[in-house]
Order: sequence, then C-alpha cells, then structure tokens
Amino acid sequence: VFAGMNGSAIENFSCVIYDISLMNCTWQAGRDAPGDTQYFLYWMNSRDDDETECELYIKDENGRHTGCRFQNVTIKDKTTYFLVNGTSKDSQIRFYDTYIELYRI
Repeated sequence: VFAGMNGSAIENFSCVIYDISLMNCTWQAGRDAPGDTQYFLYWMNSRDDDETECELYIKDENGRHTGCRFQNVTIKDKTTYFLVNGTSKDSQIRFYDTYIELYRI
C-alpha cells in the first residue's frame, strides 16, 4: 500500500484557517526525497465533494511546492481529508494523507 521510497513523503503537514474563508497548508519535503521531487496537494471537504487540487502553491527557493493557499473555503464537515503526493524522475515518492478535524471560527 505504501509505494515509494522511505523518507520521501512530506513531513510536518499543517493547515490553518483564517479570515473565515482562507486556508494555508504547509509542509516540509521528505528528508530523503530526491532534489527534483515536486509535491501536489489535494483535499476533500466532505464525502460528497470531489477532490480539489491546490490552486496557489507556496514554493521554496528551488521552486518546490511546500504549501498551498486556498481561498473561499467553506467547511461542510468537521473532518477533512488531505492527500499530498509527489513526483520525481529518480524514484517513486511516497504519498502522505491525513484526516484533520476543522472547526468553524
């Protein structure tokens, strides 16, 4: 089930909602991820919604995605699903997924 190189999945994932409808999610590249690894964030607000990819990535000095800014966020269910997968020409990248309890402000 956990395909991909050990240590290539993101680390320290967190999301913060502010100003009622804005959400920032951030992470760090996996400690053993190849230098060309690029990460992509998807989230699902409720079981009835389709997954949504990040529209505005936060990038580090090398252009690697290390976060995302979401606008016009509406919380439907308290539990939200997040998935971050990655690509590299050198090896398979292990995905990271989590369910986070979000609360209305």
